[in-house]
Amino acid sequence: MVPVLILVLLAIILIAKSLVIIPQSETRIIERLGKYHATLSPGVNIIVPFIDKAKSVVSLVRGRYVSTSLIDLREQVYDFDKQNVITKDNVQTQINALLYFQIVDPFKSVYEISNLPMAIEKLTQTTLRNIIGELELDQTLTSRDTINTKLRAVLDDATNKWGIKVNRVELQDITPPESVLQAMEKQMQAERNKRATILTSEGEKSAAILQSEGEKTSLINKAEAAKQTAILKAEGEAQARIRKAEAEAVAIEKIAEALGGKTNPASYLLAQKYIAMMEQLSKGSQAKTVYLPYEATNLMGSIGGIKEIFKDA
Repeated sequence: MVPVLILVLLAIILIAKSLVIIPQSETRIIERLGKYHATLSPGVNIIVPFIDKAKSVVSLVRGRYVSTSLIDLREQVYDFDKQNVITKDNVQTQINALLYFQIVDPFKSVYEISNLPMAIEKLTQTTLRNIIGELELDQTLTSRDTINTKLRAVLDDATNKWGIKVNRVELQDITPPESVLQAMEKQMQAERNKRATILTSEGEKSAAILQSEGEKTSLINKAEAAKQTAILKAEGEAQARIRKAEAEAVAIEKIAEALGGKTNPASYLLAQKYIAMMEQLSKGSQAKTVYLPYEATNLMGSIGGIKEIFKDA
């Protein structure tokens, strides 16, 4: 019975060693007598015990390098520690990068590189130093997308022979020195003060322009009003003179009809005005004697003629 039990036990061990269950999205590289034999697919796989052996690879698990036979085919992310880089303007800056990659060819990832996680980390660090070394600090802080694109392109091309596909690279933190941060803060404050001063001066300028335009419009309106007033006043005076002249013309016609053509109506009206003027002179003078110009004798003669006319009438 003992030999039978031993044989059964050996058979169970051989069957257990022959069956290999691979989880989904994972694989193993099988070597037969030290030579590549097969890449196992997810599910149940059969191998030859003690002849076929899974190849051990190095993997990064929770920040530590561990040896395992399973190869993860899912997209993985490596969070590298901060590293010091020097920009083009000689500013030392700390940068932390995130790398998203996926193993697309397990054979190459095992046989083309001995320590894949370390190789990716060192390649990322050196490439990042080269890219940052071509940029100044201000460009580094404002050009993350550009840096990510360049870094992903370089890493994807370099890791292609390792069976790796780099999907994207993200710069998580960019930390300049404390002195540079203080200088940048002062610069930003000065820039804000400058913009505030410019906005204030532009506002005062706009207010002055609007005020001057308002004063200009007011002066133009006043001048236009004065102009219209003068025009209306002149037109009124002209209309008044016309009316007065028309009235005098009618009066002259009436006088001419009354006189029957015996004397000049104009002389009659002139004599009337002269008499009114004399009345005003006599009222305003304090002396007993009033002096008249020599030419007034002609008007007095006209008055005498009018008197004779009325006598005849």
